[in-house]
Amino acid sequence: MMTFGEDERETRAIPMYRIRKIRTIEIPLLEDFLYEAIFIPEGVAPPPKSIIDNEDLQVYVKDFGLLPDDKCLVAEVYGKIVGAIWSRIMEDYGHVANGVPSIAISLYKEYRNQGIGTALLGQMIQLLRREGYEKVSLSVQKENYASRMYLKAGFDVLRETEEEYIMAKLLL
Repeated sequence: MMTFGEDERETRAIPMYRIRKIRTIEIPLLEDFLYEAIFIPEGVAPPPKSIIDNEDLQVYVKDFGLLPDDKCLVAEVYGKIVGAIWSRIMEDYGHVANGVPSIAISLYKEYRNQGIGTALLGQMIQLLRREGYEKVSLSVQKENYASRMYLKAGFDVLRETEEEYIMAKLLL
């Protein structure tokens, strides 16, 4: 896929990273990234890792890779996977219509706010577009800074609850 170097616009160096498709042997890492994707507001204690065993969250990772609509890209820094974005057609928090994949994305904390998430999102949008999907959706907590990234990437708010936005982007 792509390799990026240091970004001269930033005051801190952005590590070299590479975005690629996940390997089958790496799929169990999605459980770690699912936990990392849980938005924890400032001053709130993180939930126990066992929260990902909740049925509402397992829909994102259970048997991932077995269905043809399961897609995943990872970001690698010096050989270490530091982030992932994955999509699948599922009835999750971001579900908007049958046949529309929902995405989940997360990075380890120390790799956030460096452009890696934006690059992962852009690569996934391109992949889904090439595969012929017309739309992609997601849900994001209103307080989550990533909501701005989704708006900049062309996602529209379809509906909102007290705490979250349900967003979608046309891929045509």
